[in-house]
Amino acid sequence: MLSSVVRNRCRGMSCSLLISSTLHHSISPSPPPPPPPNKLPKRLSLSIPPPLPHSYFFNPNINAAQHSLLPFQAKPHTIPFRSFSSCRAMADDRQITYLSQRDAVEIDDLLMGPLGFSVDQLMELAGLSVAASIAEVYKSSEYSRVLAICGPGNNGGDGLVAVRHLHHFGYKPSVCYPKRTPKNLYTGLVTQLEALSIPFLSVEELPMDLSNDFDIIIDAVFGFSFHGTPRPPFDDLIQRLIYLRGLISPSQKSPVIVSVDIPSGWHVEEGDINEEGIKPDMLVSLTAPKLGAKKFCGHHFLGGRFVPPSIKDKYGLHLPPYPGTSMCVRIGKPPSIDISALRENYISPEFVEDQVLKDPLDQFSEWFDDAIAANLREPNAMALSTSSKDGYPSSRIVLLKGVEKQGFVWYTNYGSRKARELAENPHASLLFHWAGLNRQVRIEGNVQKVSDEESESYFHSRPRGSQIGAIVSKQSTVVNGRHVLHNLYKELEEKYSDGSVIPKPEYWGGYRLIPRLFEFWQGQPSRLHDRLQYSLREVDGRQEWHIDRLAP
Repeated sequence: MLSSVVRNRCRGMSCSLLISSTLHHSISPSPPPPPPPNKLPKRLSLSIPPPLPHSYFFNPNINAAQHSLLPFQAKPHTIPFRSFSSCRAMADDRQITYLSQRDAVEIDDLLMGPLGFSVDQLMELAGLSVAASIAEVYKSSEYSRVLAICGPGNNGGDGLVAVRHLHHFGYKPSVCYPKRTPKNLYTGLVTQLEALSIPFLSVEELPMDLSNDFDIIIDAVFGFSFHGTPRPPFDDLIQRLIYLRGLISPSQKSPVIVSVDIPSGWHVEEGDINEEGIKPDMLVSLTAPKLGAKKFCGHHFLGGRFVPPSIKDKYGLHLPPYPGTSMCVRIGKPPSIDISALRENYISPEFVEDQVLKDPLDQFSEWFDDAIAANLREPNAMALSTSSKDGYPSSRIVLLKGVEKQGFVWYTNYGSRKARELAENPHASLLFHWAGLNRQVRIEGNVQKVSDEESESYFHSRPRGSQIGAIVSKQSTVVNGRHVLHNLYKELEEKYSDGSVIPKPEYWGGYRLIPRLFEFWQGQPSRLHDRLQYSLREVDGRQEWHIDRLAP
């Protein structure tokens, strides 16, 4: 967390969270028989049974007899699980600075002292960063049910702020906040969540098996300044998160754990020392990652886009640039995943025949307007697929620059590969993919060049830099280095620095695809997607558009 509520932070002291020695308890040789899965007690008391040795979790070598000793008939996790020992070298592709505890505390003091930040400002930015990171990886359509377990300090406050933003992002969060801090800042955060009808659950109200009721669990219990031994109920809650993976049935989707700044129970500088603590799927480091995070292997994001240059210079911080307007940035590589398991269950309005427009160009214009209204990035980006006379296909992304009754227009170099292929085979297809709306449109047709007048007019509507770039680039030809392009660009930039008209090169101009087939695709649950195809048919001597539904 950005700062502790109590200002007398430990300096130079061990801040590892001392998990109860019950982690090392042996298993009783005659454990009571576990209740059947469908008769688990619904609620759990503040006391939970002693944990099993860590070797009983994620161990493919446990034999069948030992399986029966696992609590609640849990079996070793069958989903491929990353090994921490094999991932430790993955830490830092960009030479990012990892902070010691002392430096983290000092930076916090500077931010909230001479640099003028208030606790609630930093908490708001931190919580938004956490929510943005979660939304980056875990879509609300698949991971809607969120439980935030919040501690009494500022780390818990970050969790409360994250919950508010997740609610507005479309998730369905709940909060477990057992030891509420009476300060106005925290009571205000609680009031904000209550105004959104976000449920607060006591420890006693939490279900025994968290995996049945939640898709994401946010660990916002203790931050980097915590030290000592956790007291009830947080000791039980941490143990429950440690147990979580061992309790998952192979047929169940595993709830993911997201830790805020440092996983509760990890040593701030040495990480999960005995590898017996929480195993989060995501870690959202704040301000800068802590040294202990080098041992984390999972979705690692950095949040807290507020570090001023003076802090960076004083501590020699090397932090990654944040993309665009994002409040979070990924650190290192994403964890290895099973590509075959990547899937999304699309949720969209129905797209049915009696609701569509008769003219596919009108329907396209309506969908394109929706993409604009949704503020999607480059909604005019389209995949252009061409093929040579020998049938070898190629595709690339180009930008739509005009749509009219005659067809779809884009501009390019007439010496490029796509241009050569269109000269040999004037049949092509366009594909628009608007992921934010679960939509795509495929268009097939014949291609012809636009008039010189149209190309000339569009060329001079472009920024002067783009005009010079079009002259410099002999598209698809071999270049001996980027410096060649830069040198040519500088020469032309100097040549036309007086503001004179830049002539359009003869080898540059536009194309128009005249459509003969459209397919409108809209994602739907369980892969029962809507696919409506418009094709030209001759009726009474004239061409008319005919609509068919295609099987998904």
